[in-house]
Amino acid sequence: MNLPKLIQGGMGVAISDWKLAKAVSQLGQLGVVSGTGISRVLVSRLMDGDLSGNVRRALANFSIPEAVQNIIDRYYTPGGKSPEAAYKSLPTYSITPPKILDQLTTISNFVEVFLAKEGHSGLVGINLLEKVQLPNLASLYGAMLAGVDVVLMGAGIPTQVAGILDKLSNHEPVSYRVDVHGAEKDDDHRIHFDPEQIFPGIAKLMGKLKRPKFLPIISSVVLAQALIKRSEGPVDGFVIEGPTAGGHNAPPRGAVNLNEKGEPVYGDKDVVDLGKMKSLGLPFWLAGGYGNPKQVQAALEAGAAGVQVGTAFSLCDESGMEPELKKRLLRKVLDEEAEVFTSPQVSPTGFPFKVAQLEGTLSEPAAYAARSRICDLGYLRLMYKKEDGSLGYRCAAEPVEDFVKKGGVAEDTINRSCLCNNLLSTAGFPQVRKDGYVEEPIITSGDDLVASGQYLREGKASYSAEDVVRYILGPFFQPSVATSM
Repeated sequence: MNLPKLIQGGMGVAISDWKLAKAVSQLGQLGVVSGTGISRVLVSRLMDGDLSGNVRRALANFSIPEAVQNIIDRYYTPGGKSPEAAYKSLPTYSITPPKILDQLTTISNFVEVFLAKEGHSGLVGINLLEKVQLPNLASLYGAMLAGVDVVLMGAGIPTQVAGILDKLSNHEPVSYRVDVHGAEKDDDHRIHFDPEQIFPGIAKLMGKLKRPKFLPIISSVVLAQALIKRSEGPVDGFVIEGPTAGGHNAPPRGAVNLNEKGEPVYGDKDVVDLGKMKSLGLPFWLAGGYGNPKQVQAALEAGAAGVQVGTAFSLCDESGMEPELKKRLLRKVLDEEAEVFTSPQVSPTGFPFKVAQLEGTLSEPAAYAARSRICDLGYLRLMYKKEDGSLGYRCAAEPVEDFVKKGGVAEDTINRSCLCNNLLSTAGFPQVRKDGYVEEPIITSGDDLVASGQYLREGKASYSAEDVVRYILGPFFQPSVATSM
């Protein structure tokens, strides 16, 4: 069994889009699409006119044309909407989502994986977040309908996912226990997904689906051991992500201390014992600061199957980051002015979140202060139990008075940013408000950002995914070797 030495990080929202995943996959490594917020991305692409025709071509390959036509009728805008027009609002996920939302989420994930896999036989994975629980069942099913090879999931303890993959491969009804703040120990709150109810007749049309491999993203041996013991289906390996990686980081173990810049301080307790990981008997990949061939060699010598790299790919030509942002951030790298701040507050989840510092983005206090608080996408909302036993939804980035009315603490809202809207802007899909305000981007990046210039060829102002793969893998780069898992 050939395992990829390089996994391309699954960066959301739509930074790891199908174009990037396809480029990496065609080079013999594991290309990964992000499934986070992908329903809004699909709607945005359709409302922008789908000028390339790629989305509609993928939609035409979905097995239930009636569901596809409903989405096209609702959102497709020939020629594209005007820049001053807003993107249409989507229903917000709850524990009982409307059928159209489950259909949209399923089809959106299908489209992204279909396009990434189209025309070649390389491996394609999808990255989802345990913290974004409500869309996950529909997301997994849509990716599986397109033949996804690997599912990666972090930001939590995804014990349920492996068993769900087993059931979805047979189009069986599934449920997902969701986290509810204030719930009693014996409470069992679940979101349900029945493929035959959402898409009548699909099991007969598709037959048994391939069950993808499952790679949880973890930060400790203890978590790996817990997943092996408690997972409701087989775990096929792990990605071990350190605190230098971009996006959300696991909080430091023990008491949280901040350095002079206000960032969480990580110590010896946060270092993973790779000897113990090796003894578990499953393949693992190391992530966070593995962007050059010497680090790849060190990882392999430590027993890893390879490495996962995100930051290097976030600035490559094929990534989904808005081109001007990409160009400006790479310029800061080349001028040796690039800086990444690990914010303990910016994410509504309360997890540390890495933010690249760039003028004109939400990394600037003035830009943050100019934005009116609103929560209209709701991917990072927290579910909580009301006094009457029903469920409510709140987000630390919503208006403070709303958050407090829902039982939240005002202090938890300080400096929280609407990552849902901000990250969509980073991918080139900013929402336009009624007062004319355009949502600003926020860029997440790992500590390796400062070294991104190493992928540039002489005389070039940008670099490709192939440049990254060739450089990182060095002597291990063999694009003609087909990978399998």
